[in-house]
Amino acid sequence: MAQITVENLGKIYRVTARDPGLAGAFRGLFQRRHREVVALNQVSFSLEKGEFLGFIGPNGAGKSTTIKILSGILRPSSGRCTVSGLVPWEQRIAHVARIGVVFGQRTQLWWDLPVVESFELLRDIYRVDPVRFATTMERLVDMLKIAPILDTPLRQLSLGQRMRCEIAAALLHEPRVLFLDEPTIGLDAISKLALREFVKELNRNEGVTVLLTTHDMHDIEALARRVIIIGQGKVLRDSSFEAMRNEVLGERRLIVDFADDVGEVAVEGAEVRARDGRTVELTFDRAKTAAHTLIARVAAAHEVVDMRVEDPKIEEVIARFYAMHGAVEA
Repeated sequence: MAQITVENLGKIYRVTARDPGLAGAFRGLFQRRHREVVALNQVSFSLEKGEFLGFIGPNGAGKSTTIKILSGILRPSSGRCTVSGLVPWEQRIAHVARIGVVFGQRTQLWWDLPVVESFELLRDIYRVDPVRFATTMERLVDMLKIAPILDTPLRQLSLGQRMRCEIAAALLHEPRVLFLDEPTIGLDAISKLALREFVKELNRNEGVTVLLTTHDMHDIEALARRVIIIGQGKVLRDSSFEAMRNEVLGERRLIVDFADDVGEVAVEGAEVRARDGRTVELTFDRAKTAAHTLIARVAAAHEVVDMRVEDPKIEEVIARFYAMHGAVEA
């Protein structure tokens, strides 16, 4: 049985609209106009226990709305969903005791309190047994390396330090489902890598089900085994990233550093995509030409210093997918 089930989920916001300028503001006092914004349109998917799902899409696609509904913060306009057998917005108290949520741009910790005091408050809120809490906190503090900052008020921490504390706070009550909404936004490279490794270990070693939304495609590539792409409130793709890459942009690149300046480079089974001095980037269809065959052809025709094979960058694949499906509104 799936741990998370989403069926035909819909969410419509009714927003106020008014004409610009002072005259528009004045008319708005007496005659309100409204319009409907469709945030989610018949969204359906399911997750088994221990899955890691990357949930991606452009701004306004419906990612955060889905997370908020699954967390019990929002009530959908239509459809249904369950998380571990509970309806999030109807059985909210029991539901939030089983999940952890991290919003990259919001905090669940107290701004002026030392981190450890916020943790103690969360223990009371979730009614966690003190002995069990102490064991869990010790493990999280060690894994996330936040021992030196436990006595520091949250407002004095860097963004990377704060996010590590936020993840610890979301896991103090040992949830089996973790929702991450842009958890690495604004982090430096070292902090991103540390958070990625922690979340990966949590999922693979402890079996925590994770749903991650992010605009950082490297997070998705490093962590998610399965990807759902959402655009304009609809599910556009649900598969592994590799399957999508092969379908959307199946080409590979061979970057060649030639020993000497070369003129026109003509190699059977490949086309020149770019060149910079003695470095030439060739593109080829992996289904028609094997990489080792192409390498042999180039090496036989020219003196080469170095060669390397690369897949298209993940950003290129996603951008091509959006273009194919019209996922980004003008």
